[in-house]
Formats: sequence, structure tokens, C-alpha cells
Amino acid sequence: MSNKRMSVVDHLNELRKRLMIVVFGFFVTFIIGMLVAKPVIIYLQHSEQAQDIAMNAFRVTDPLNVYMEFAFIIGIVLVSPLIMYQLWAFVSPGLYEHERKVTLSYIPVTLILFLIGIAFSYYILFPFVVGFMGNLSKALHIQNEIGINEYFSFLLQLTLPFGFLFEMPMLVMFLTRLGIITPQFLTKIRKYAYFVLLVIAGIITPPELMSHLMVTVPLIILYEISIVISKFAYRQSVKRLSQDM
Repeated sequence: MSNKRMSVVDHLNELRKRLMIVVFGFFVTFIIGMLVAKPVIIYLQHSEQAQDIAMNAFRVTDPLNVYMEFAFIIGIVLVSPLIMYQLWAFVSPGLYEHERKVTLSYIPVTLILFLIGIAFSYYILFPFVVGFMGNLSKALHIQNEIGINEYFSFLLQLTLPFGFLFEMPMLVMFLTRLGIITPQFLTKIRKYAYFVLLVIAGIITPPELMSHLMVTVPLIILYEISIVISKFAYRQSVKRLSQDM
């Protein structure tokens, strides 16, 4: 752990410096997002999931809204490693040397888990939900007129939460390493956590049992994996602490 003590003013100045770096980084990545948003949108429009959907613009501003929304999200995703690094750099002076090394390694793993969550939702869950909705419309003799803004809003609403939820194991490990949570605590609140995950699944899926189960089961598995990871991280922390004493 660093022996250097910082005053409140020093902490505030350090935080302001980190925030300015993040803001500048997002400005750069947002510009990149504006450059690549168009090919990304075109790719998604012609993907297998959307090939049978004729998208319409019901408002003059719909294309611009979709374009700016994708540019913003791409910018956020690209700048997220910088945000995590700046957060790590801000708290690292209060960590031991081995804790600094371990927590720094979380950054690329967290980004990979985010992308895996997005891929799982887009390639597995999203086609199932869209197919179910299409079949239901046919069964009810309903002709869908889908707005491009509504389509992509639904796509992002379904996929982005999974990106963050797949980061749960790494977040749990990080908080366990810092001593904020323990595996005993996670085990104790398991039934409440399951209820919260059920609610989250209900929010991001249509009111249909199979879709709900396809979301809920992976979330519960992630939570159980998080408990196992927390136990491992907790044992490592206890072992390190005993060696330092």
C-alpha cells in the first residue's frame, strides 16, 4: 500500500484530472462512433435477424436519432477501458502492490465479458424473441409496420443489459478483493438476488415464458459462478493478509 497520504484537496484535484481525461477520451471515441455508426447500422439492417423486416421512418428525425444513438453507444464502449483504467488509477494508491496488479488485469477481461454478453443476446436471444413476435403477429393476422427507431431501440434494450450483466463475475471478484462483499454475504442473499434477476429478466424480455426463461437461467448461472469466484478471491485475500502479518 502506498505510504503517501493525500489531502482532500489532492484527492479532488486527482479526481478532476481523471474525469477530464475520460471526457476528452469520450470526445475522441464519439467522433470515431460517428464515423463507424453508418456501416454498423447498415450491417444490422441486412443481418439475418432483420432480413424479413421492412423498417420505416415514422418521423423525420428517426434516422438521425438512430445514427446518434449508435454513435454514442459505440463511443461509450470504446472509451470504457479508459474509464476503468482511470478508476483503477484513482483507487490504486490505496491498494497493496499485488492488489494493484490483479485489479489492473480485470480491465481487459471485463471488456471481453461485455462483448460476450452482447454476442449471446444478439445471436441467441434476440432472434428467438423476434421470431416469436413475428409468429404471434401472423397468428393474429397482424401486419407489422416496424419503425427503424423502435426496432433499434428494442435491439439495444435487449442486448446492452446482457453486456453489463455478463460482467457480474468480475465485478464480484473486484469487490471481494477490496473487502466490500464476501461469498458468505452472496450466499445469504441468494434468494433475494434470484428475485431481482427475475425482475430484470421480466423487464428486458417480452411477456412470454420461454423468453423469460432464456434470460433468467443464464443470469442465475452467472450469479452462481460469481459466488464461486468470490470464494476463490476471498481465500486469496485471506492468504495474502496472513502472509503480510
